[in-house]
Amino acid sequence: MSRPELQAPPEIYYGDTEAKKYTANSRIQQIQSDMTHRALELLNLPPDEPKLLLDIGCGSGLSGEILEEEGHYWVGVDIAPSMLEVALDREVEGDLFLQDIGQGFGFRPGSFDGAISISVIQWLLNAETSHPTSSPPHRLNRFFTTLYASLANPSRAILQFYPNSDDQINLITSIAQKAGFGGGVVIDYPNSKKARKVFLCLFVGSGGAQQNVPKGLDGEEPVEEDSVKYERRREREKRRDKGGKRKSVKAKDWILKKKELYRKRGKEGVPNDSKFTGRQRKPIF
Repeated sequence: MSRPELQAPPEIYYGDTEAKKYTANSRIQQIQSDMTHRALELLNLPPDEPKLLLDIGCGSGLSGEILEEEGHYWVGVDIAPSMLEVALDREVEGDLFLQDIGQGFGFRPGSFDGAISISVIQWLLNAETSHPTSSPPHRLNRFFTTLYASLANPSRAILQFYPNSDDQINLITSIAQKAGFGGGVVIDYPNSKKARKVFLCLFVGSGGAQQNVPKGLDGEEPVEEDSVKYERRREREKRRDKGGKRKSVKAKDWILKKKELYRKRGKEGVPNDSKFTGRQRKPIF
């Protein structure tokens, strides 16, 4: 079966049925999680410093939830209304925008501390009409130019994508460089048909093209089938509280933050805060 971007425009391909099916697929959830963790590793953000990140092609919020788990704030943009509807139904915490990235972004200059994109920018390589503004070079130029303006100095953008040829990689990287970015391509597991992943690692400021592009992960395939484990993720899993267990996501501050978000969105029936909010119940046995 051909790739989705070769079948229909994203806003059509990801209709109501496909958006829900995509989000509920456990294999896709795992792939999104692994690639988002890898993108965060390549972003090389300072540890324990929450940042505001742009999730390009956020879909139903699968990657955004990983950003949240890692302690960051995020804004998501996507062209598919059905995907964003699923994200709203799932009550993700990021701010969501319906946006065709091929027309560029309208954010204030320097708004974001970094950007990620998982399996998205290859959609820009297909012209939907014969009009010049629909050509891949025009849309890519608009995308990279406005993305560059939206990022703080210094910062990085990590864009994972599926190219069909080296020519497509060269087209994308050349237009990104003309927009002002430094950086290059990182390829994980280049000798594995199944595990091979291509990341565009772009730099804003601090030397630009003089920065060293990270090395891709090597070998034939990941250690575990259908899963890629990364160093930063392993370190995160080692973090324990004093009792030797991982801290619960449902801690009091997390619950208060979630309730405040619901109130801002006008959701009805949000319980009032009290001294019992987030209290751990004692076992009954």
